[in-house]
Amino acid sequence: MSASVTIVGAGLAGTECAFQLAERGIAVRLIEQKPKTRTPAQTGDGMAELVCSNSFRGAALSNAVGLLKEEMRRAGSLVMEVAEGCRVPAGGAIAVDRDQFSAEMTRRIRAQANVEVVSEIVDALPAARPLVLATGPLTSDALAADLARVIGAEHLAYYDSIAPIVAADSIDWEQVFQASRYDKGGDDAYVNCPLDRAQYEAFVTELRASTRVAPHAFEEPRYFEGCLPIEVMADRGPQTLAFGPMKPVGLVDPRTGKRPYAVVQLRREDAAGTAYNLVGFQTRMTQPEQRRVFGMIPGLGQARYERYGTVHRNTFIDAPHVLSAELELRALAGVYVAGQISGVEGYVESAASGLCLGILLAAKLAGQPVTPPPPSTALGSLLGHLQRPHTDFQPSNVVFSMFPAYEGKRLGKRDRHLALAERALRDLDPWLESIGRPRAGTHPAFARELAEAVAPESDVMRALVTESAPARAPAAVSDDVGS
Repeated sequence: MSASVTIVGAGLAGTECAFQLAERGIAVRLIEQKPKTRTPAQTGDGMAELVCSNSFRGAALSNAVGLLKEEMRRAGSLVMEVAEGCRVPAGGAIAVDRDQFSAEMTRRIRAQANVEVVSEIVDALPAARPLVLATGPLTSDALAADLARVIGAEHLAYYDSIAPIVAADSIDWEQVFQASRYDKGGDDAYVNCPLDRAQYEAFVTELRASTRVAPHAFEEPRYFEGCLPIEVMADRGPQTLAFGPMKPVGLVDPRTGKRPYAVVQLRREDAAGTAYNLVGFQTRMTQPEQRRVFGMIPGLGQARYERYGTVHRNTFIDAPHVLSAELELRALAGVYVAGQISGVEGYVESAASGLCLGILLAAKLAGQPVTPPPPSTALGSLLGHLQRPHTDFQPSNVVFSMFPAYEGKRLGKRDRHLALAERALRDLDPWLESIGRPRAGTHPAFARELAEAVAPESDVMRALVTESAPARAPAAVSDDVGS
């Protein structure tokens, strides 16, 4: 092995990138600061630690992130393979036991003969080339400052909030019921805390009046729209939550036979169901206020918190101005960026960027043509977001508005999304062949979905076109509440 790559950061993007390179015969030096130090959001020493939610969001092919996961699976993603083996019930979403997931990712990376794992704190850009920065949203101040010096522009920062986790045995099970929206995914996937109108209005009043952790004087909070703190959403209007994370659609309380006025959903944290996170309840309230205000939610009056919600910084670069189409810094040849620091948002998207970078960089080092995924695919559309000019670039989840538009008969939202998914999977095959990845079979659930909705003579198929202009992508909202 003559070629070698240094990667800084063993999160989702760094481990996926390392795996793709190693599988193609490239030696990798993977530098991870744990166990010497951790970011404020980390609690364990394993690789690919999930620090916010344990959800990889929607699984349906009519969901952009569901399509992205299918494309990653076909392309040989390690993250998707390990996630499948660590799944816990989550209705129409994919969620994992976070400890099991991190442990298995760590084991798989350490088992790679081509990967050397080094524990080291990196405060400045290493001299090694090629170099991949996959340091995540909590990149250290020193390293971020060095990166800002190189790219010639101030790095951007805003704040994400993470949701609390409560112990299952502290929930009052007499006041809650188990069900997924529209009965999708089984009755035990989610725990639902129903509120009537009076309870909802009292909760919102106290939430808006709550004491919050104040930012430092030098900090300017800039929240990602898909992960707003619950109290910030409440500040936007008294009914905002009822149409957001507390929406009751698709749920019927079996004790009343009626839909609640509002509902708080709790999602399993582990396969055994010993802990649950409050879906969509990211917060920057103080810990006493979390106990007081969230204690107003039916079933959580005596809740014991395994983890309180908190605030963490998210650092990312202005990708359209500083990154090439191959995720290389224009200002410094041989330095590449992947994961949330590159301007993607979410677990799946971070891993996807690492997967693409590993594949493209391996091809470049082997002297082969470097061809990004087609823009009609979820992978290509996500990378396209990092190239599309923006006056105020913001991190984004993958959304269908990123994809090239189609023309033809007007379709409903779901059929339109399935049309885009069918086109994406069809266009993905030649790219998979070009990277030496034989076509994989479609996941059984997706195969059924396509067979039912995308028949050869359907309106969906007749509406497909192969070429059209790409649509401008607005600021993204997550496909799955609380992800």
